[in-house]
Amino acid sequence: MSQIFFLLWFSAMLLLADATPCTYCPRVEAGAASGGQNAKAVYFLTNDAKNSVVALKVNADGTLSDGSITLTGGSGASGIDGMTNTTAGPDSLFSQSALKAEGNMLVAVNPGSNTVSLFTISRADPTVLSLVGKPVSTLGEFPVSVALSTKMKLACVANSGAKAGLACFRTSAKTGLTPLSEKLLTTFDIGQSTPAIGPLNSVSHTLFNADASALITTVKGDPTTNKPGFVSVLPIQNACPVTPDIRSSPNGTAVLFGSVIIPSKRSSLNSPTELFATDASFGATTLSLSPSFKFSSLTKTTIPGQTATCWATFSALTRTAFVTDVGKNRLVEIDPSTGKILQTTTLANNNPGMIDLASAGRFIYALSPASPGRQGAVAVVEVGSGAARMVQNFGANAAGSAAMGMAISV
Repeated sequence: MSQIFFLLWFSAMLLLADATPCTYCPRVEAGAASGGQNAKAVYFLTNDAKNSVVALKVNADGTLSDGSITLTGGSGASGIDGMTNTTAGPDSLFSQSALKAEGNMLVAVNPGSNTVSLFTISRADPTVLSLVGKPVSTLGEFPVSVALSTKMKLACVANSGAKAGLACFRTSAKTGLTPLSEKLLTTFDIGQSTPAIGPLNSVSHTLFNADASALITTVKGDPTTNKPGFVSVLPIQNACPVTPDIRSSPNGTAVLFGSVIIPSKRSSLNSPTELFATDASFGATTLSLSPSFKFSSLTKTTIPGQTATCWATFSALTRTAFVTDVGKNRLVEIDPSTGKILQTTTLANNNPGMIDLASAGRFIYALSPASPGRQGAVAVVEVGSGAARMVQNFGANAAGSAAMGMAISV
């Protein structure tokens, strides 16, 4: 087995040696992973015409209180619902991670202006955000998801419109975002429009793996036309994405959506990266990344009665994954190592469903955008001591029907 692994690893390194790096690749030092402490603030994107980041304070007991609303300097936009041909919402971008926070930085997409914004987060008060420089072009159209690595000083954006693909930027708390190339690092030929028509056949989520050695992006297929989705991987060398990307369509998947990197219980030799991903066609799956940067399926979880299971997070406390459904007001807990459903918690509020979510310490924070006659909200659920329980449903006027994303500061 060790000889086989070495051959696969050696072949992958040869491929990377011939691949094209970006134009600016500084060396970086390894950083420490964050622990399982409670959040200090949570963030979501209004995705309005004048786009803003909403920051909510997290109290000592995990509950939320008012914080701030900070303009991004760009504009939001909503996709088109492919079933009704009307403006999409909730789930206006058909994506996970429209904004991302790490360390003292936060990045957010502006789908209506095809730009991305960088903020610094105040160390004294994490609800105080400062825009650094001006929003910069994402080099594509209809950006929907963003990844951030402060260790690599790198932010990458996934575009899902007529000009779909990935762009990456060097981050600086003083000067803002600097593009690593003059055009998209890789393009996705999915035949989309701007704004995107979805949710099928659109870009879902981009994120780094645990050590930021790979940028992973999920792209939905379209089962109605037998078009498979895929996972794109851009290896990262010396803090720089290496092209071309490597793509795979894991068996049994069709509409891969939101995802989260999970610590593997298996051999690190055979499975250095595992991705727990939702699939709106059946529920969720755990995928394993091979040394040749291709994903394969390890587990499959069919969720009974699901409408659109599309967003995922991982709790460092429970060592389990949690998923949400825009059409079901419930939180489903899954063991990603086996695919077993551990519990399903229906929340006692009037939210029709939940979208993007994040986990910190004992709490899960899930966004429920506004719907006709109902204020938007962020649900706070405590986990880790038996049955999950809702401790708060924080009403948020800024969480309109187009609101997206959920990020945390710890």
